[in-house]
Amino acid sequence: MNQPDGTVAVPVRVLLVDDDRDFLESLRPLIEHQPVLTVAGTAENGLDAIELADELEPDAVVIDLHMPVVDGVTAVARLRKDHPNLCLIALTGDPATELHDAVTEAGADAVLMKGDLVDSLVQRLRAIRAAQLAG
Repeated sequence: MNQPDGTVAVPVRVLLVDDDRDFLESLRPLIEHQPVLTVAGTAENGLDAIELADELEPDAVVIDLHMPVVDGVTAVARLRKDHPNLCLIALTGDPATELHDAVTEAGADAVLMKGDLVDSLVQRLRAIRAAQLAG
């Protein structure tokens, strides 16, 4: 996509992580419908997320918190350690503030409720692109 100054905008590459395959399949087109976003890959547990982040080097990870193998809080802590500049957005249907606090302390940039997902997520990911273009 060409910018007004003639440069070409590179889309924000997003890794989606959730153990609910139906949810992933619903979320993917919402992300890819946005011209400045693209799905770099998907994972169904925290361990796969960590491995794919190393392999794919996404700009952002949108990660569920309740997953098998490695949970989202543990995965966020590891991702933040291994990729300090990665945008980490935790996504959950769990309203427990203790969980939200734990993932924030682990390094999440934001915690979004699945019910408020689309507007909040697109807004946050667009902000990443704006920051990348500005800096």
